[in-house]
Amino acid sequence: MNDTIHVDEFLPHPPATVWHALTDPDALNDWFMPNDFKPVVGHRFQLRAAPIEATKFSGVIACEVLELQPGERLSYSWADANDPGGLDSVVTWTLRPDGTGTRLFVEHRGFDPDDAHQQLARTIMDGGWRSHVLRRLIEHLEG
Repeated sequence: MNDTIHVDEFLPHPPATVWHALTDPDALNDWFMPNDFKPVVGHRFQLRAAPIEATKFSGVIACEVLELQPGERLSYSWADANDPGGLDSVVTWTLRPDGTGTRLFVEHRGFDPDDAHQQLARTIMDGGWRSHVLRRLIEHLEG
């Protein structure tokens, strides 16, 4: 089993447009999840999603901005707010100019390879990052 999800996607939009979608709370609310995000290192925020009983996920994600390189890289912690002993992971978004668009790399690391619930969560989220999350981001960027 693996402890990291890797996604690599080309988006036909300039990095500044993609960056705005990743760091503007209203944009995030539109395509990602309800949130109280602020693009400030050290800011603690929450994302809200539907609970998933099979993985013991409460539906509330506690996050803290760990790294912010405007237009290039955003990293934040990602943990179940209601399960302090559960998943403690990090999501990193990296943007690279690519022709007239942006190459977007998403890395979600920190899944315990020895925890069956976390491995199930990784499997579910691996598909979710690739299909649901990126699809919604693309729809948002296309207006």
